[in-house]
Amino acid sequence: MVMNFRAFWIVLLSVFAAHPGHAQPRPGWTPIVDGLVLYQDEADLSGGGQVSATRSFIRAGGLYRAENGASAGVLISYGQVDYDFEGAVGVQPWGDVRDIRVSAPLRFPVGERASLFVSPQVRWNHEKGASASDGRTWGMFAGMAWQVNDRLRIGPAFGAFSELGDSGAKVFPALLIDWQMADRWSLSTGGGLGATQGPGLTLSYAVSDALSLSFGARSENVRFRLDGTGPAPGGVGEEKSIPVVLSLDYAPNPGTRLTVFAGAELDGELVLENAAGAEISRQSYGAAPVAGFAFRVRF
Repeated sequence: MVMNFRAFWIVLLSVFAAHPGHAQPRPGWTPIVDGLVLYQDEADLSGGGQVSATRSFIRAGGLYRAENGASAGVLISYGQVDYDFEGAVGVQPWGDVRDIRVSAPLRFPVGERASLFVSPQVRWNHEKGASASDGRTWGMFAGMAWQVNDRLRIGPAFGAFSELGDSGAKVFPALLIDWQMADRWSLSTGGGLGATQGPGLTLSYAVSDALSLSFGARSENVRFRLDGTGPAPGGVGEEKSIPVVLSLDYAPNPGTRLTVFAGAELDGELVLENAAGAEISRQSYGAAPVAGFAFRVRF
């Protein structure tokens, strides 16, 4: 995979979560806390053995919105993936992986219907025991969206991110969309359950004002720095997958959302590179059932 889709979707979340199309926050500061816990069940590895994982993620920060609709904020998050390799042939490729991010989403109104988004971000992805600075990457996501009508907001965007093991930045185009297709149906690249860890596209159906069902899928690709004791000391680990989930969202009030979900990680792949950037291992894994819950609170 050429582009770091996971980095792209995480920044897209920061932009859209900060500025939802249907419920603009009041002027002033809005504190935000959200999080996710996901369990990925055992899946067979192509090289022998099985892999499972528990993923946890929490984020907190604040967003300030001015009277004219402009806004700025700072969001800090911490995540961890606890891998469990059972019966794997040879040495376990890596252990637990940490994920730390700081982003600063900005939004500026352009005329009466358009908005410009800019969100710089710094990330630290590394195996427990490795130096966080060795897993640092950075980049920016920017775009412009037009409020075409009361039901549709759409516009072009691009992302530019550095990547572990690569000398140059990854630049890629994207599309922002928030479309209320019908009274109860909506399609979005920035909302829904998967947004906590990087959405691709989410289709939602509003059962009631407080309850909704969503179906989402995304392409995910994360790279992280390894410690100095495994089979690839100081190298890079990579996991690719396509998570597909069905979720149930409950929003008792505009500031709170609770979500439970279940689905599967499809087309999974684990890649191991040494410190020189040479690939030394590549294993695929079968469909892995996933389940978990997420929450979001705005004060």
